[in-house]
Amino acid sequence: MNPSTLIGMIASVVLLGVLIFFAADDPWLFIDLPSIGIVLVGTMAATFLSYPMGEVLRVFKLIGTVMRNERLYTERDIEELVDVSRLWMRDDPVLVEKALPRISNPFLRTGVQLVIDRIPEEDILDLLQWRISRMKAKEAAEAQLFRVMANYAPAFGMIGTLVGLINLMDVVASGDLVVIGRHLAVALMTTFYGILLANLIFKPVAVKLERRTEQRVVLMNMVLQGISMMCARRSPSLMRETLNSFVAHREDEIRDSTDRTAVGAGAGGGVGPTAAGARPANRGGGRST
Repeated sequence: MNPSTLIGMIASVVLLGVLIFFAADDPWLFIDLPSIGIVLVGTMAATFLSYPMGEVLRVFKLIGTVMRNERLYTERDIEELVDVSRLWMRDDPVLVEKALPRISNPFLRTGVQLVIDRIPEEDILDLLQWRISRMKAKEAAEAQLFRVMANYAPAFGMIGTLVGLINLMDVVASGDLVVIGRHLAVALMTTFYGILLANLIFKPVAVKLERRTEQRVVLMNMVLQGISMMCARRSPSLMRETLNSFVAHREDEIRDSTDRTAVGAGAGGGVGPTAAGARPANRGGGRST
């Protein structure tokens, strides 16, 4: 399981436990099946009206994707690209074609196959960019599905609240505060469930799917750059350094953390060329005494 997803699930359970068992006199007041039914059934009904059935049924598979600890194997793809590039530099397409089945990334395998087939570089890049765009559009639609559900859930929570308030108006004339309080609690529970589902399930899943897409796009752009360098017959060493820059984790692109430490030490402790005893250049041209 994805560690961050597991942490989020545990934190959610702890939060609900604290709210229910320590902030209420009767924890069972937070369990109301009709309110849950209004929110869930209403949200699913509106989603089925908004999307084709095939896309809605993918919801359960996508939730499993979020919970699974999915690895991208970036380093492996870089090594496979560099190895294939070395073979390609020998001008022996047969060796490259024999190595092709060992490439595990299908996107990378397609690009290498096109290079072997002597397809013009511009056409290869156009095809691969189209595949990246198609993947982005497909996965953006999947994340948007959960965002739509996150909008529907609070709305149906409000509908359940309105239904509860209508029932409350029917019994308010009796003056029985116990009955009135019970109906008011039930009326508010649907809003509680709607907001809870939207902000604890639907929106987090959408954000995690969007982040997953961003990571996959970075990997595919890295492969795209590698295929372009392979077509141009760039050095495998240069290719390795270029591709590693796609996955390098830097806090600051123009200043290293060690440089900031050195600068801070120089400013506070006198560490630097002048403070260390180095003599500044004599700009006057004469001999220093």
